[in-house]
Amino acid sequence: MRRREFLAAAAALAAAPALPPMRLAAAQGARPAGSPVRIGFIATTDLGPVVMADRLGLYRKNGIEAVVTKEASWGIVRDKLLNGELDAAMCHFGLPIAVHAGVAGTPGRVIKIAMMLNTNGQGLTLRRSMVAAGYADTAAAGAAIEKRRRDDPRPPTFAMAFPGVSHDLSLRSWLAACRIDPATVRIVTIPPAQMLANLRTGDIDGFYVGEPWHGFAAKEGTGFTHYASQDLWRHHPEKCLAANEAFATARRDELRAVTRAVLEACMWCDAPENAGEMARLLAGPAYLNAPVDAIEDRLAGRYDLGLGLGRKTFTDDRMRFFRNGTVNAPRAGHLIWFQAQYVRFGLAKTTPDFKAGVADLLMPDLYREVAADLKVPLPEDDMAPFALDIDGVRFDPADPLGSLARYS
Repeated sequence: MRRREFLAAAAALAAAPALPPMRLAAAQGARPAGSPVRIGFIATTDLGPVVMADRLGLYRKNGIEAVVTKEASWGIVRDKLLNGELDAAMCHFGLPIAVHAGVAGTPGRVIKIAMMLNTNGQGLTLRRSMVAAGYADTAAAGAAIEKRRRDDPRPPTFAMAFPGVSHDLSLRSWLAACRIDPATVRIVTIPPAQMLANLRTGDIDGFYVGEPWHGFAAKEGTGFTHYASQDLWRHHPEKCLAANEAFATARRDELRAVTRAVLEACMWCDAPENAGEMARLLAGPAYLNAPVDAIEDRLAGRYDLGLGLGRKTFTDDRMRFFRNGTVNAPRAGHLIWFQAQYVRFGLAKTTPDFKAGVADLLMPDLYREVAADLKVPLPEDDMAPFALDIDGVRFDPADPLGSLARYS
């Protein structure tokens, strides 16, 4: 599939299913104050805070009656947040940004970002036939992709969870570091829980997604962990608590209470002594439906890479949910980086309005109120420059388009 064809197909996928305009307009209005708050999640390990806030009674403690539901795909989460079927959800930080920029929906549509849920803990798994790529070796990975191209007439195919989110952009950044033009491979969208099945059947050569699917693939020998996301970009922004715009406006006090409950849950999830209990709770069919040890090991930073590649241990940069508050404040600079990458990789039809994205999507005042309530310190790096470990390119949020010129 050529680049233009892929982008057209991705745009079509992102646009469907769409509700009829009259129904959409009706659904977007906020329901009455005090109605149960509907909160969605997807089956990846970083669902922890929104689910544990329910299991630990933190929503009730903060005066909220919550209905927490498992959703089938990120496209469904997006549509339900837009049309009001969900009031809030665990969500990719990049999903509201991609929607607003027109990468994954109608440009200008708003899904609010209340707080961040976690950093790290995602990754890239490759099929067992590409094991010569080893761990975090972009030169070897590039050679393995070229060998795969020679051995099979089908284009190399990699899966991610949703257009324009961290998984999509990290996958493209990895390909670029491997000296592989992302336009020369197929990049497809698959729900997280279906990644492993597609790897088993050989329909994809690798997938970029959250845990526990990398640990599961390594455990059963279907594939191996080629990159942990924290080695690609240490402490990168990952999932957020997102909200329907009408709910965030008309029922702001309730969103504030939900945010407080989820931030308390983030503190609990981040404590190493709770990893075992959380893994046991999340392993069941209502949540991840995956082996307990595969979940717990990766939560604790213990990585069996699979296929005889050995083990790797992460400590401070394991999947983190709190880190004394450094995880949870949404940064404007990170949002601008996402927008700039849409330009870099040709995902946006027009140059995004960087300032409008920050103003329309982030809720810094709400997060500051909740952090003050819980005496959580606020980081002071909202617009600080940073670099990804995969390429070392310094990105300055104050000059996003100028920063793009630094990529070779």
